[in-house]
Amino acid sequence: MELMTLRDVPIARLLVVAGHVTGQRWNRYLAEAHGLTQAGMVALMTLAEHGELAHRAVAEHCFVRPATLTGIVDTLERDGLVERQRDEADRRSVKIAITPAGRARIDALTAMIRSGQPLTSVDADPAKAAVIREFLLEVIGNGDHGTPEGSPAC
Repeated sequence: MELMTLRDVPIARLLVVAGHVTGQRWNRYLAEAHGLTQAGMVALMTLAEHGELAHRAVAEHCFVRPATLTGIVDTLERDGLVERQRDEADRRSVKIAITPAGRARIDALTAMIRSGQPLTSVDADPAKAAVIREFLLEVIGNGDHGTPEGSPAC
């Protein structure tokens, strides 16, 4: 039996592998450099953008159920990044607000994201990066139409 190398793998499969590896690296970076999970990052970014929000509204912005958000907010609150506040108008309702420490954490993360630091030597080259960007946008835009009928996506 002959083993395949990554150079022999079809592009669609390489894209899946690259996405998986990049996701793992990103999650490790978030945890090690910023003390956040992906879900925590999204919740903090939501609060940084929209300000104090009701628990249910944060859940909607984060595309999670309110019950799922509870654990995320528990962790963020434990770390001093958000605080829960009872709504004075409706004591049953809880609002979530980002703390100054949470704002500083998101500001540092946002600065890193906006730095444009390349991931590889290939995307450090503007011409190559433009081709990669065009390819990825087309793959994302194609949705279900990107594979021949009856064939798997990867």
